[in-house]
Amino acid sequence: MAMVPDYPTTLRTARLVLRPAKASDLDAFYDILSNPKVMTYWSTPPHPDMATTRAWLDRQLDPECLGRDFVIEREGRCIGKAGAWRLPEIGYILHPDAWGKGIAREAMEAIIPHLFATSNVPELTADVDPRHVASLALLDRLGFRETHRARDTFCIDGVWVDSIYLSLPRPTA
Repeated sequence: MAMVPDYPTTLRTARLVLRPAKASDLDAFYDILSNPKVMTYWSTPPHPDMATTRAWLDRQLDPECLGRDFVIEREGRCIGKAGAWRLPEIGYILHPDAWGKGIAREAMEAIIPHLFATSNVPELTADVDPRHVASLALLDRLGFRETHRARDTFCIDGVWVDSIYLSLPRPTA
């Protein structure tokens, strides 16, 4: 299988530009990652200050970062991110203004084939809070299937949450 060596790259869909992060995304990501509603099912609490988001974004910008995350840009505005923060695990997060509009699905339908084309992972995986019904439904539509469950996998602000683990095998030729 041929590997594509030119990551980071930019992908385009009908409505979205999926691109590498930039330092100028800081304000948009702080708006997303500091929002308690957005972070309800995330693996960390809401960012308490801009410095926390700056440190998070600096990790995204680090050329040594092994992730394959993409900023989701719509109409010139950063509205979230999607991709693999560490292969083979995928994830996505969106500003609430973008919820319910098919944006995460559109982004992941472009990103998933790209991840398989540019890596040798046998499958992509996801770890989802069982209460996050919308995310579980999206992953099901994308072809992910549950592999197992675990209790008390994350402690967020003193509250333990469970995980549902899912996988999507590499498509066969």
